[in-house]
Amino acid sequence: MFSNRRRSTRGRSSGISRIILALAVAAISLFTYYTARVENPITGETQHINITVDQEIALGIEAAPQLAQQFGGLDPDPQAQNLIDAVGQRLVRESPAGRSDYQFDFHLLADDQTVNAFALPGGQVFITAALFDRLQNEDQLAGVLAHEIGHVIGRHSAEQIARQQLTEGLTGAAVIAAYDPDNPSSAQRAQMAILVGQLINMRYGRDDEIESDFFGVCFLNDAGYDPAAMEDVMRILAEASGGQPSPEFFSTHPNPENRIENIRWAVDNLQECP
Repeated sequence: MFSNRRRSTRGRSSGISRIILALAVAAISLFTYYTARVENPITGETQHINITVDQEIALGIEAAPQLAQQFGGLDPDPQAQNLIDAVGQRLVRESPAGRSDYQFDFHLLADDQTVNAFALPGGQVFITAALFDRLQNEDQLAGVLAHEIGHVIGRHSAEQIARQQLTEGLTGAAVIAAYDPDNPSSAQRAQMAILVGQLINMRYGRDDEIESDFFGVCFLNDAGYDPAAMEDVMRILAEASGGQPSPEFFSTHPNPENRIENIRWAVDNLQECP
């Protein structure tokens, strides 16, 4: 009986210690996130970011070769690459992106199956051959690149890094508090905490996509391209999905059909551009 009482006391003590540790981890994570505030010089937005522009640029340059390799390397067509360079640099030169410290480089990837484009932090922008070959004119190409430039200028990768660190801290605290070595079912609650954290980040990702659509429309207009070409890009993406898009809630990219309305609003409200 006394042995059982000692085990019960140790169990309560261990549980209290886990809760105190979890609260400390959560408090440090929240403090670190909310005190890391910087103003974006291009958009004027106050953002929670804990890395510098130089660090973003270094991260992008370091990751670019590995990312290119995952998509079959760079496309060998010099004419297509020259066009992408010309359009991308025109967008940067004629828009507020040119006032930033980012070093924009534009790359055509050899992958002719994956319809996609993306940007690494710091200005490394990629478009796959599969998407490039579906585009019908220079305005549409500019629409794709302008959207990706918007991610860089919006510092979305840096925001995502900070949010990921916050999420890892909070979910780690939840795991510490929820896990009980004497109760294996608590592991399931810990896994649910991690899943919730991932879904939160997915939601932020969709917001970033919408903001990049807005910036893209603005940059297209600044550079003398047709801002409405962004709608054409959304239709091309919708067609590429084969009419079976993933449910929007579980995707970091909103369904193209749902983005067109936001793009039309941006075209009608160019006075709101940075």
